Amino acid sequence: CYYNSLELAKRYDIHSIAFSAISTGVYGYPAEEAAVIALRAISKWLSENEDYGMAVIISCFSERMHETYQNVVRALKNK
Repeated sequence: CYYNSLELAKRYDIHSIAFSAISTGVYGYPAEEAAVIALRAISKWLSENEDYGMAVIISCFSERMHETYQNVVRALKNK
């Protein structure tokens, strides 16, 4: 959904988009796994579309979710 949303944004000449931690609240999807999926998809799209100029915002609904995303970012950078 992240990659396709970015594709749609580009198709309609949108240059900023925000995503929340999809399904990690009441639906109970594991937050760390969701963050990995989201960040990998977003990173892939951004690297494939470097010349487009897209601003991506990740909206975290809690400090804990923010920390989860930060930890995943660090882990992905160290790979």
